[in-house]
Amino acid sequence: MATNENLPPNVIRQLAKELKNLDESPPEGIKVIVNDDDFTTIFADIEGPAGTPYENGVFRMKLLLSRYFPQSPPKGFFLTKIFHPNIATSGEICVNTLKKDWNPSLGLRHVLLVVRCLLIEPFPESALNEQAGKLLLENYEEYARHARLYTGIHALKPKNKTKSGTISESTTALNVDQSNIAVSKNTPLGPAALATSTANKALGTNLQDQNAAPSDPALGASAVPKKDGLHAVKVPVEKKKIDARKKSLKRL
Repeated sequence: MATNENLPPNVIRQLAKELKNLDESPPEGIKVIVNDDDFTTIFADIEGPAGTPYENGVFRMKLLLSRYFPQSPPKGFFLTKIFHPNIATSGEICVNTLKKDWNPSLGLRHVLLVVRCLLIEPFPESALNEQAGKLLLENYEEYARHARLYTGIHALKPKNKTKSGTISESTTALNVDQSNIAVSKNTPLGPAALATSTANKALGTNLQDQNAAPSDPALGASAVPKKDGLHAVKVPVEKKKIDARKKSLKRL
């Protein structure tokens, strides 16, 4: 298995710098998988560009660097099956940047961007997949149908991009709290809870009525009726009725 020992120290330093930059500031739609122990094999996940038959798919590829890199270009392969004129059924990638147009000053970022651009603009004239190249030239709709079919079956699904760390945790906690509030508002109360709630409401209303009873200084304390006062008024009335009945009986 190839390791960093196969590369000159200056190349290792340059690759380490490039890979760190790609990891911290990845190109749009491209995620590089870094292996610090082996820079000779570089993996990357490429998102299918919007508006192409490869949309909503993620395709894994690899670049193989020989001991003569960067004097000789890396070799590119798709590990995910894809229907594309410039990608062979074996996964080999055919693009001029990795062949006759190679320049040692070109970096890994440029190579990966060129590969992703192939998914936007294929070159059927230099096809490795003859069926795909022929369909692209003669019947684009049929070519796109095949490419979408391969994408749906073989490509990985893109992951949703979410924020991490404290912000994400705070948002989750906030969502949970809001969910609990919504449930408490929409969930019907059981009989016991309903009775308690009704009693509390009634008690609260009575207390409010008592506290809000008007007091007129001109009328004094008698303006506010009290339960004890009403009971004291009723007793003399009942006594008068009993005395009247006794007088009637004496007359008989």
